[in-house]
Amino acid sequence: MAPKYDHTGVDDTSIIEERIVMPSTIETIDEAFFRYIDEELNIFATTNKGWNKVPVIWMSAERSHQIKNNKDLRDSNSSLIFPAITIERTAMAKDPNKKGIYWAHQPPPHHDKKGGSIVMARRLNQDKTSNFANANAYEKRGQINFPKKNNRVVYQTITIPMPGYIDISYSLTLRTEYQQQMNEIVTPFITKTGGINYFVFKKDGHTYEAFIQQDFSQDNNVSNLEAEERKYQTKVDIKVLGYIIGEDKNQEQPKIVTRENAVDYKMPRERVITEDSPELGDKDTFYRD
Repeated sequence: MAPKYDHTGVDDTSIIEERIVMPSTIETIDEAFFRYIDEELNIFATTNKGWNKVPVIWMSAERSHQIKNNKDLRDSNSSLIFPAITIERTAMAKDPNKKGIYWAHQPPPHHDKKGGSIVMARRLNQDKTSNFANANAYEKRGQINFPKKNNRVVYQTITIPMPGYIDISYSLTLRTEYQQQMNEIVTPFITKTGGINYFVFKKDGHTYEAFIQQDFSQDNNVSNLEAEERKYQTKVDIKVLGYIIGEDKNQEQPKIVTRENAVDYKMPRERVITEDSPELGDKDTFYRD
């Protein structure tokens, strides 16, 4: 839940926006990165069929699935049709020097089964707060909804687990048959970010930072006058700073924890031990065992 502001920058508490906190997992980062390359960059190249979009392929061991899912990616000999861009996640690292915005470990403040370390939002529970106010007004004034200051306010606090920050390395391989195609495909990786090698991509409300490495290594075979197929190949390495919230499907605790504060404290005591007499009816009438 986040407050909105007007044109003067003043907090307008009458406008409230609620959002669902989605989990951030390794799969979330992979999909967000793939969609950025495929949809945000949206690279085209000149082919023998005209100006066509370059397919982006996520490298995996399931070659049979790729062939069945998109038959246009391969020819009759099951070879990839160029130009194409392939993505492979090559490494992951959890660097203690890169902790994000939290420079120290924050364990759950409540040692219970719910967990939750980071406070995401806090909102007023109007129903329970109104019940306390009406009960107090009826007890003091004999009627509900009597205007009176209410000190027993119930808040709901929403917490999530401590994020774990990781560095993920992706390797993009640009494959073409002609030099012109390679020039057209590699240019957006150089010019899209302007004078820096930095960009951000998003998914489900999460934002991740990416850094394009400066070296664009090439592995061409045009200098070899052999019988193998001509190939232009450029490798682009991108490092992503991501974060993971929770243990994904292995987490037993809830990913989002909601707690309410205590507004009234009761201190019960044993009347037998203290020899107190309960009050019956009139306050001046007592009954003792």
